[in-house]
Amino acid sequence: MHFFKSFFAAVSISLLLSACGTTPQAAALSDAKERPDSGPDQSRRVQTSVADQKDIEQLVVVTGTLAADQEVVLGFKVPGRVAEIPVDLGTPTQKGSPIAKLDTTDYELRVRQADAALQQARVRLGLSSDASDQSVVLEETTVAREARATADAARSHMERAQQLFTKGLLPKADFDATNFAYKIAEAKYEDALEEARNRQALLAQRRSELEIARQQLADAVLYAPISGMIRQRDANVGQYVAAGAPIATLVQMHPLRLKTAVPEREARGIRPDLPVRVTVEGALGAHQGRVARISPSFDEANRTLLVETEVSNTAGILRPGAFARAEIIVSSGQRVLMVPSSAIVNFAGIDRVFVVKEGKASEKRIRTGRHTDAGVEVLEGINTGDSVVVNPGNMRDSETIAVD
Repeated sequence: MHFFKSFFAAVSISLLLSACGTTPQAAALSDAKERPDSGPDQSRRVQTSVADQKDIEQLVVVTGTLAADQEVVLGFKVPGRVAEIPVDLGTPTQKGSPIAKLDTTDYELRVRQADAALQQARVRLGLSSDASDQSVVLEETTVAREARATADAARSHMERAQQLFTKGLLPKADFDATNFAYKIAEAKYEDALEEARNRQALLAQRRSELEIARQQLADAVLYAPISGMIRQRDANVGQYVAAGAPIATLVQMHPLRLKTAVPEREARGIRPDLPVRVTVEGALGAHQGRVARISPSFDEANRTLLVETEVSNTAGILRPGAFARAEIIVSSGQRVLMVPSSAIVNFAGIDRVFVVKEGKASEKRIRTGRHTDAGVEVLEGINTGDSVVVNPGNMRDSETIAVD
């Protein structure tokens, strides 16, 4: 009986040890699996890249909203009834193309009326149809010649009366009457010259009235002062509009203006004509621009400097009002230490890389700077020429590695 109890106890202990995996053979096998670096054949195969000095652009990254460089609210200089509007929302227009036209009947009649008044003034001055207004000689006008002839005749009578009166052949009363008639004739001649001057001034006035009438007729057609697109139409055919009433709003599509606020700490290197790369969501690729205008002072409220960028939009892809991201290229050719972005592991907000040293991975904490397509700038933590592991994954410090 004692034998059976001992046998069953031994069997139970053996089964319990097998289930727990605590046999010496199982423990040794488990340790071999958990230590991949226990032998040269178990080294982790990795790829590396050399941390090297590369040329990089010094950028100031800002955001802003695109705006039209010019936006014009168009209106007629003269009142009238709208006869034509060949444009509508989104219509592209070129500088000098017609936007709208008024009914010109009244203005055409005013031109004819002013022209008739001008011809009447020319006739009163004695000008022929082909003579210019500058050819007027006051003494040669009809009214002046008539008065001059009367004055000359009165002077001749006065001279004969003077001779007769001197010889005592003419009573003094008759001589005084002749002399008085001569003075009246001379005064009338002066009045005739004044009348000729008035007619000449009236001719100039009629000429101006004709030019104004013609200008009003020309102003009955509204032309685009710039090239762009119609943003809004405010009038319809048949509508009577007053002078200056808005007919349409025209926005210039090229170039566009991007207003950005640059922080004070980054504004030191900003200067006119610096190149700018602009990206807009929904518009593929980067669009080129340049710094066009810089505010002379900082905004005291948020300590920023207003910078305006002129963005090329010859293809018409960009639209005013779109949100844009701008990279102002302050300088190019600056050499910095860079590593591939795939070599950096971030854990708990700390950037790390693994440097290859004597066949083992050495973990290094780094401080990064700018991120570009060429890699990531490393400000501190490693040196030029260090071999860093690419795609380290869950690599541990001091892990044995083999470089492919």
